[in-house]
Amino acid sequence: MNYKITLLEKKHHRKDFDCGKELLNKYIKLQAKQDVKKKLSVCFALVDKENIVKGYYTLSNSSIPQIEVPKEFSRKFPNSYSNIPVTLLGRLAIDKSIFGQGQGEYLLIDALKESYKVSKKVIGSVAIIVDPIDDEAISFYKKYDFILLPKSGKMFLPMNIISQLFPNI
Repeated sequence: MNYKITLLEKKHHRKDFDCGKELLNKYIKLQAKQDVKKKLSVCFALVDKENIVKGYYTLSNSSIPQIEVPKEFSRKFPNSYSNIPVTLLGRLAIDKSIFGQGQGEYLLIDALKESYKVSKKVIGSVAIIVDPIDDEAISFYKKYDFILLPKSGKMFLPMNIISQLFPNI
């Protein structure tokens, strides 16, 4: 089955979405469109040819205290920045009907690419952060070299590492 990633729209069918995590199910069904309308996040949907949502992720601006950033990355930042700008990958979920098909990785790579493009020309961001929902999510992000930030429980992937994935952007 062919899928495409696009901005979430009214025409996208979300009511049957089930990733196995109620918090993420409720978000896409009940809150995502409101968050987009209020400019709290941007939601990208993985849809099939019938416009059924099979996965999604959200991006928004954020910041984290510089003191939480691993020293090998934070030493490059001026001390005058107590917080550093980052992109928050707030949610990422795949419908159970397509588990094991690599679509979670496909969404993550798209999120990294979108975040990197924006960081180059539109708004400053030194990394992507995620706030993993559980140990399964931590394991998923660790596979892609996200670094656990022990004080906050967030995970961190610097843009200079992400840039290596997209040398032609």
